Amino acid sequence: MIKSMTGFGKASVSLKEKKISIEARSVNSKGLDAGFRLPSVYREKETEIKNLLSEKLKRGKVDISLSTESSSEEKGVLINKQAFKLHHKELKLLCKELKMDDKEILMALLRMPDVMKPEKEILDPKEWKQIFAAIEKAVSELDKFRLAEGKSLEKDLRKRADVILLLLSRIETMDKERVPFIKEKIRKQVAELTDKIDQNRFEQEIIYYSEKLDITEEKVRLKTHCDYFLKTMNEDESGRKLGFISQEIGREVNTIGSKANDAEMQKLVVQMKDELEKIKEQINNVL
Repeated sequence: MIKSMTGFGKASVSLKEKKISIEARSVNSKGLDAGFRLPSVYREKETEIKNLLSEKLKRGKVDISLSTESSSEEKGVLINKQAFKLHHKELKLLCKELKMDDKEILMALLRMPDVMKPEKEILDPKEWKQIFAAIEKAVSELDKFRLAEGKSLEKDLRKRADVILLLLSRIETMDKERVPFIKEKIRKQVAELTDKIDQNRFEQEIIYYSEKLDITEEKVRLKTHCDYFLKTMNEDESGRKLGFISQEIGREVNTIGSKANDAEMQKLVVQMKDELEKIKEQINNVL
């Protein structure tokens, strides 16, 4: 089953004195790349959240953000008395040295970061249990989004793989007439150069040339790879595997193109390559 690595999910939880809103977003990535925007009190829980993402989402660049809306009075502010006294003494001396009015010293002191500090919030284990459950819900919503996006991806990938198979069937039809046509073409060109043709040598050369142009194995392998590609889409977490198969498809298409020696067949090969490039672009986003 195809899943996209692009997704979005959100959830919220109302606690005693605040409301927590969670958003989870993801885009494609080779591995799991987790980013967090959390209030400082929850940063110690990043590892726990990352373990959840690894278990549920496997791969992708995932961003988790938590925002807090307080429903109570703001937390108190602590004054670092030692820092206050030290800065006050230094500023008084500086004002005296520069012959400045020291009436504004108080306002300057209150703006110093090491003097005024907000009261540290303590993580409540019971609250965290509720918050983590909301994170799980947001991640679950993101995963549902990925599944829905995956259905669209799968539909597009199947359509393009079917187009390649259709083009292959047209190449197979053309290939039945290709070698006899080339053989006759060479015979005429040689006849224009000389009336004396060693028929045995000519046939040997034609056989050698025909073997160089033969694409029977490439056609068989290309069909096998396309069928395997379609089958693999039914598997979970098939993105990497599909990528490898698409590379094999590309090799066979390129070889057919190099052996074709036929303008109409080359056009079909170009169309195959175009479909394959679009497949590769889509696979980059498959889990």
